[in-house]
Amino acid sequence: MNQMAPAQEIEEEGLRLFQEGLYEEAAEAFEQARAKFAAAGNEVKAAEMMNNRGVLYRVQGQWDEAIATLEETKAIFVRLGERNHEAQTLGNLGGLYASRGKRDEAKKCLRQAADIFAELGDAQHQGETLLSLGVQMWKTKDRSGGLAVYETGLRTLQKPTVSQKTLRALLNMRARLLGSGQ
Repeated sequence: MNQMAPAQEIEEEGLRLFQEGLYEEAAEAFEQARAKFAAAGNEVKAAEMMNNRGVLYRVQGQWDEAIATLEETKAIFVRLGERNHEAQTLGNLGGLYASRGKRDEAKKCLRQAADIFAELGDAQHQGETLLSLGVQMWKTKDRSGGLAVYETGLRTLQKPTVSQKTLRALLNMRARLLGSGQ
């Protein structure tokens, strides 16, 4: 049997527990999986388990622990050169800072994440991140910049939701109307 299998099974159990709202049990599973991945030399998966713990801390309202864990996770992904994971962690940090009202920190993290996703050619995650960034810009009174970034995010999405498709159509109509009136 693959040496990773037990760790992967524990990770899956942690995800299931998280989805069921059993956060303490999920945290224990993620820590067990992290230790097993680390013992097997899989630093990337071990760091993913730390990221999961950071998200759990956020859900539980343990803000300081969430920030510290996610910052540590980000540093590991930077060291490992794992750009996609780095961007995902930056997005998690951006969401965390936004939920705490730390809009400048949120915007910085979200901008970095969007830039990395763009470098990687991941249009879906780039678009989702730009939507979040646009909202944060709007909330800091940068209305025109926030709207422009939000619109860019909508146009970047590869798999928009129904409401996002509707909003895109309205934006296209606005552009046609404004373009034909000039």
